[in-house]
Amino acid sequence: MAKTVAGHEAHMKKAENLGILPAVSRRLKVVFLGAGSGFFKPLFTDILSLPGAEEGEMALVDIDSERLTLAGQLGRRIAELANRTGWTITEHTDFRSALEGADYVVNCIEVSGTACVKFDNDIPLEYGVDQCIGDTIGPGGLFKALRTVPVFLEVLREVEKKCPRALVLNYTNPMSILCLAAARTSHARVVGLCHSVQGTSHHLADMLQIPYSELTWRCGGINHLAWFTQLERNGEDLYPELLRRSRQDRETYEKDPVRFDIMRHFGYFVTESSGHFSEYLPYYRKRPELIRKYCRDGYRGGSGFYAANWPQWRLENDQRRRDFLSGREKIELERSWEYASFIIEAVETNQPFVIYGNVPNTGLIPNLPQDNVCEVACLVDRRGITPTYFGKLPPQCAALCDANLRMFDLAAEACIHKSKNLAAQALMLDPLTAAVCSPAEIREMIRRLFRAEEPFLKGYK
Repeated sequence: MAKTVAGHEAHMKKAENLGILPAVSRRLKVVFLGAGSGFFKPLFTDILSLPGAEEGEMALVDIDSERLTLAGQLGRRIAELANRTGWTITEHTDFRSALEGADYVVNCIEVSGTACVKFDNDIPLEYGVDQCIGDTIGPGGLFKALRTVPVFLEVLREVEKKCPRALVLNYTNPMSILCLAAARTSHARVVGLCHSVQGTSHHLADMLQIPYSELTWRCGGINHLAWFTQLERNGEDLYPELLRRSRQDRETYEKDPVRFDIMRHFGYFVTESSGHFSEYLPYYRKRPELIRKYCRDGYRGGSGFYAANWPQWRLENDQRRRDFLSGREKIELERSWEYASFIIEAVETNQPFVIYGNVPNTGLIPNLPQDNVCEVACLVDRRGITPTYFGKLPPQCAALCDANLRMFDLAAEACIHKSKNLAAQALMLDPLTAAVCSPAEIREMIRRLFRAEEPFLKGYK
């Protein structure tokens, strides 16, 4: 036992000599924007699980005072259960009062709540644009961006003033448009975080029935449209087996019909669920018979799935918090696979960690637009987020990404300049909308959406 302890101490001393710390060594301040978000509970629990994170401040921000109070109560309960009573929970209805001296800012805002969900879905549907999720691409994604980006950029201006070294961890959709607008207008240190890469990699291991630890993969592209260009086990290419299973095993195919169909034609598996992914393409949702053939219920492609369920999910999230606080449901303290806490740990201890982040494409994927964004592996250490070079995507995969990036380009500019004309032109470049509507129909749709959502779109001309 003495040798084991001595060996461990020697190892840690060597690590410290290399600039690597065993634990967080300072008091942290984390600002959480959108405390009503379902991300709050797991992310705060994750942060409290960090070695050495004995004390700090979690500044909660939400414009809904009732949901803010509920989040504050839950945060204090989590800190108590985790024996992290050195953490202070503060509550703010104005983000400006929360940002001073922040080390990390987690962005999970939902600017309009549920007020615009039906407009985003139902008005485009009248023109034949059938959406499943509609929060990152298409008419729904565009108008969520038009509502959200101006607020996000206002937050980043305050970050530059009050906590310029803070890392901004963005979880809010539409991910690509928010990150692109931030890169073009702000010096804040922003990275976009999504769990579709790690989620899909586990999904692939499950479908192939192999241990996740034995899966070797490489992935790159854009958010929700990143491609697994390498999928191996012990040096063996797994794509032939995945293709065989998708063709011969109906149960496997039915888990992801759109993703499997694209894999058959384009050669690679992609990172977002069949339903959401189908919105990024011109192929699967432009006619009712195609929707019936390729799409299924729920996240596999159900029409209006998000619009029909999001208001209820939001209520259920609030009720679950009440159940946690009343003891009707047990609060689990297990660390999740979300990236936020791993980023904080890597920065604070200098123990390197790899994430998949949404960042400016500065030559990282050469055959995608260089003034846009991409999703690639990023190294995290004391220096912060360092994106890594991916290289060229297969040309057919790059072409699908490029079509979306052209839409994101104009959408970001529409948000930055508050331009209705640029918004219309962005939607004309949207793959699904363009497959269904004429330019004149898109202009008319845009006018109706702006009228319906006017309270959340101030200043657009």
